[in-house]
Amino acid sequence: MYAKFHAIGAYAPSKVLSNADLEKMVDTTDEWILKRTGISQRRIASDDEYTSDMGVKASSLAIKRAGLEHSDIDLVVCATVTPDYFNMPSTACVISDKLGIYNVQAFDISAACSGFVYALSVAKAFVESGMKKHVLIVGAEKFSSIVDYTDRTTCILFGDGAGAAVISATNDKSESIIDIHASADGSYADFLVTPAPGSIHPVSQQVIDEGLNFVQMKGNETFKLAVRTLTKDVKDILFKNKIDSKEIPHFIPHQANYRIIKAVGDALKMDEKQVVLTVEKYGNTSAASIPMAINDIYESGRLKKGELMLLDTFGGGLTWASALLPFAGETL
Repeated sequence: MYAKFHAIGAYAPSKVLSNADLEKMVDTTDEWILKRTGISQRRIASDDEYTSDMGVKASSLAIKRAGLEHSDIDLVVCATVTPDYFNMPSTACVISDKLGIYNVQAFDISAACSGFVYALSVAKAFVESGMKKHVLIVGAEKFSSIVDYTDRTTCILFGDGAGAAVISATNDKSESIIDIHASADGSYADFLVTPAPGSIHPVSQQVIDEGLNFVQMKGNETFKLAVRTLTKDVKDILFKNKIDSKEIPHFIPHQANYRIIKAVGDALKMDEKQVVLTVEKYGNTSAASIPMAINDIYESGRLKKGELMLLDTFGGGLTWASALLPFAGETL
């Protein structure tokens, strides 16, 4: 029994936050943001639009494209660091309920920007063990809920959105997920962190006054480590599977920063046609980043059945992951 990437879906909120909008909010410019990050705009969820709502919309599309009924799903895994609720219930449980998926296992993964590929590894293991047949994995973030829009170092980066995929059982090895690498190093935890609320900093007036409920990032340190780690991880997974980077039609990195993507792509000697870019219009959507990028090339007709995808991601924790897999869904 093998696991295949059966279908993809995504959702982006309608509200656009442009660089021009940010110029009115903090001391920055469109030119500076574009030069430093490659981001022109990002999508922002409405006040009454939650992480689960975005996840449901992406999931419904993925299930439909897989040719399945909601009742066929036997596991739901949601990757997010912006859950509907602090600690419980899990956003996966909320998504399951809103989809009408009952009496199946559902849980969240917290691996920041690496969350979707982490979830992919979990789905692969469940399917290949024979425990599940159709696993729904969701990367969904309402990052605007943890961004301080007076902090110009972070508010320019992040956006909201969701992506989802159905991972299904198959007997055809040519359709199967080839390999996944996932790892972490907690010694760099302070590079990217949301300090509160938690057992270290429970909810208090001090937490609010000091803005500890907002994401904090050591930008320069994170940039350097990300380039080094992502490059090594991709080289390792390609070497292990005896695949040359030139054989990859779709290199889909985490959409955090154009400079990071370009540095990694150059190090791997990939040309522009191979590298998928959506950071300009969505910004960094954390766990939703990679599935939203896959959905973009799928809906544009660039992604065909059987074509190889190389996923590569890096996030808070610190976490990182890469995956090598063919797209096993039907071409749109």
